[in-house]
Amino acid sequence: MTMSNNTPEQKDSQNSKQRNPKTMKKKQTKLWFLIPLILFFGLVVILYMRLGKPTDIVTNTALERPVPTFELPLLADTTRTITNDNLPDKPFLLNVWGSWCPTCVIEHPFLMQLEERGVDIVGVNYKDEIGNALSYLNRGGDPFSMSIQDSLGQFALDLGITGAPETFVVDGDGIIRQHIVGEINEANWQQRVKPCLTVLNKANKNNDSPDLIQVEEMCK
Repeated sequence: MTMSNNTPEQKDSQNSKQRNPKTMKKKQTKLWFLIPLILFFGLVVILYMRLGKPTDIVTNTALERPVPTFELPLLADTTRTITNDNLPDKPFLLNVWGSWCPTCVIEHPFLMQLEERGVDIVGVNYKDEIGNALSYLNRGGDPFSMSIQDSLGQFALDLGITGAPETFVVDGDGIIRQHIVGEINEANWQQRVKPCLTVLNKANKNNDSPDLIQVEEMCK
């Protein structure tokens, strides 16, 4: 058996070093330094394993279906309840907007132009404060024949929106025929929205359902 040659004084010195607070503090500092590094590599591994896999967020769109059933207050008079029965019985635009939305501010003057051209626009005031929304319309003008107050955002969610502004072209039977993500401006109005609305208006004047082939071509 091998015997230790350390003297009692040497053993005490070694034990003292092991119990030295400074030494312990240095070891703890090293451990704290390693924790963020371990977390970082763990995150990298998780992200790598998720590559190529679909996300859990699925957007449900109401395109080619009736406007979802709703029962919500009128923005201008919250004592009044608006339902699908109050929507226009002719083709119209359903515009999702909010006073908090910078792109809505950019889009708003063009909506005013459309209102002057006789385009019927129904607003969906999305997740907004009533006072802020009314002040917004007072400042910039009101292009909407009416605005529905969707303070919880459930109706907009049923429409399948991803944000604001978004606009839906609805035919005279209440079927959504086109979905515009982002602002409407002169360019996409002329190229996309107006041709779709023209086809729907023509069918509505003839008291007929729109031709689905034309709808597919003009409202894509």
